Amino acid sequence: MDITNLVSASVGASLEAVMHAPVGILFAVLGMALAILLPGIGSAKNVGLIGEAASGLLIEESEKFGKSLVLQLMAASQGLYGFVIFIMAIGLLHVEMTVMNGLYVFVSCLPIAIVGWPTASYQGKISVAGIGVLSRNEAQMTKSIIYAVMVETYALLGFVSSLIMLNAVSF
Repeated sequence: MDITNLVSASVGASLEAVMHAPVGILFAVLGMALAILLPGIGSAKNVGLIGEAASGLLIEESEKFGKSLVLQLMAASQGLYGFVIFIMAIGLLHVEMTVMNGLYVFVSCLPIAIVGWPTASYQGKISVAGIGVLSRNEAQMTKSIIYAVMVETYALLGFVSSLIMLNAVSF
């Protein structure tokens, strides 16, 4: 056996050992952290911004609290979606998780992690504008909700993608 074959066999065996080593839980937990942190940060920031805008409105017209709350709650959903994916992924964790299994959980968490933050941000902008609409022309507020729901569609696509991927396997 020459040195090239020996090195090649050694590297192949090492790579095979790493791929089946029980360190996959690290990748899984990283994906779970991203799934809960990124949408959660986006939701928290934008729920706060909408709350600020709504508070200004309520000084003059406190009877519009319920309608402004609907707009505020729209941007909160992404954080909840990330939390649900986090909880579902916990059920797949185990100490002997291989790298491949951990990477699968990591990748399964990415759709909501990647889509959650920006959709919360865009929903926040739309909802703040909706608070302005509510202050000037309450009859047109439903249109603002529809605009916010359009963004929600993409948050739901990320959530459902992560959900399907996590439910497709059991380790």
